[in-house]
Amino acid sequence: MYRNLSVCLVAAVILVQADSFAQGKVYPYRWVYFLGEQFDPSVVEKVREVVETGAAHGVNGLVLSGALDRLDLDSPYTFKVLKQIRQICESHGLDLIPQIMGVGYNAFMLQHDKNLAEGLPVTDALFVAGPGWARHVPDPPVKLVNGGFESYQGGKFEGWRFPYEPQEAFADTKIFKEGSASIRFENFGSQRDDGRLIQEIEVRPGRLYQVSFWVRTEGLDPSNPFGSGRFRVEALGDGQRPLSFFDPQVPGTTDWLKIDMGFNSKSYSRVALSVGVWGGKTGRFWIDGLEVREEGLVNLLRRPGCPLTVRDEAGGVVYEEGRDYERVEDIQLNFMFDHPGPDIRLLPGSRIREGARLRVSYYQGTAIYQGQTPICMSEPVVYEIWRKQIRLFEKVFGNGMYFLNSDEIRVAASCEACKSRGLSAAQILGDCVTRQVRIIREVNPQAKLFIWSDMFDPNHNANKRDYYYLVDEGWYGAWEFIPKDLTIVCWNHRVRDKSLEHFSRLGYQTIAAAYYDSDDLENVKTWLESLDRTQGATGIMYTTWLNKYGLLGAFGDLVSKR
Repeated sequence: MYRNLSVCLVAAVILVQADSFAQGKVYPYRWVYFLGEQFDPSVVEKVREVVETGAAHGVNGLVLSGALDRLDLDSPYTFKVLKQIRQICESHGLDLIPQIMGVGYNAFMLQHDKNLAEGLPVTDALFVAGPGWARHVPDPPVKLVNGGFESYQGGKFEGWRFPYEPQEAFADTKIFKEGSASIRFENFGSQRDDGRLIQEIEVRPGRLYQVSFWVRTEGLDPSNPFGSGRFRVEALGDGQRPLSFFDPQVPGTTDWLKIDMGFNSKSYSRVALSVGVWGGKTGRFWIDGLEVREEGLVNLLRRPGCPLTVRDEAGGVVYEEGRDYERVEDIQLNFMFDHPGPDIRLLPGSRIREGARLRVSYYQGTAIYQGQTPICMSEPVVYEIWRKQIRLFEKVFGNGMYFLNSDEIRVAASCEACKSRGLSAAQILGDCVTRQVRIIREVNPQAKLFIWSDMFDPNHNANKRDYYYLVDEGWYGAWEFIPKDLTIVCWNHRVRDKSLEHFSRLGYQTIAAAYYDSDDLENVKTWLESLDRTQGATGIMYTTWLNKYGLLGAFGDLVSKR
């Protein structure tokens, strides 16, 4: 009898648990992500529409992303717009959570000073002095074979190879930009999704190189909506490690268009240059006039953590800025490679004599893909700016909730400010986040803080690897160096269960960043299933990178009426 009673009780508990799981939890944070960029009246009306829709369907928070890390530079007009956004949220019962203190993405912080970008070292570039100046000289010139595609036989082009055969490439003597021929790719979608060519070149380690060429297209597939284009230029150290991340936004059909790309050779003396279309199905394209050359002082960074050194090659004398030469700056600093670097202008009475060979070492900034330029996490002035801004954030937003924007940090721990600390990249990042939290809590000790997951997730960008993009080491272990009272916003759907379990095991609360601009909410449903199995799960966010809000109402119903 007692045994039967126990069985019945166990069965009842299982049924209750199953019914509870089937119903699902309604999480306290049910948010929508809004990318505002610049704040003007049109943004106010877009926010109003999103907030009204969300509020009517159970959404209770709006994460506001955009030009917030330059708030101290803005006019009173911007504050008026942000006040309107705050009032809209408050009147509809939504928390307003600003996304601030960006590291991997922070073009707005760079509006304070572009030199706050993280820098890659260039070592002993050669400059030769003339009358009143010293000018960069390639050392040695890059030996690229057949960059004009004038030497060919059938589908073979001297100096170039294709990643596989057959390759649908032809010499075109009717359509070309320079000389008497170009290379044309077509029908590549019938064999593979790629149409590209490769050449290995010799380079000097620790130098800066520019790649230039002309491209013409006809009927190529549209680019990926998240930014990566069909057309791509790669430089691979020893044919393996990517040294450049640049997808020029080449239209599907265009007349001849000039493309410029740069890369730092880092520790490599041999680089594979690869140019063409990735993942293409339709159309054709032409390439002509391809050149590779060493450059000097392009995107030169000038800050304490990025020193410039001008040394005499023969005698080793280190010359002084302000005594031997004028202050050196790249006035076109834009992190792209569409301009030459500056000369070094000699001062009257300079110890640098005409004909002198100089070795110049410096740090250069760069952009990833279409313009992502991470900031330096070790330069003190960065924290001074954030400390000044947090008081403005408290005044403007007022509810003590902040979203820290530290994700996809693709250049880091390479300038002297970082190297001199003797810390790993993971430790530098952990220290940066810890200091951000400290700055916020100085103003609001009770602030609720949230942060993207990827840089602290061993299943995502903090996994074990030798490098991450242009960072010369991985981010593994970064989760060991950040405060425990952060709420982690997980966004990699593919590894969601492992990610949620990782942070839950460490005692963090979690939120799921779901959706990603698909045509349905299947992504959201599977995130909810994973959250329901996770201790410490506290919410879910409708996350759109393309400002697509057509499914927001259905999302709200799904997450608030379980």
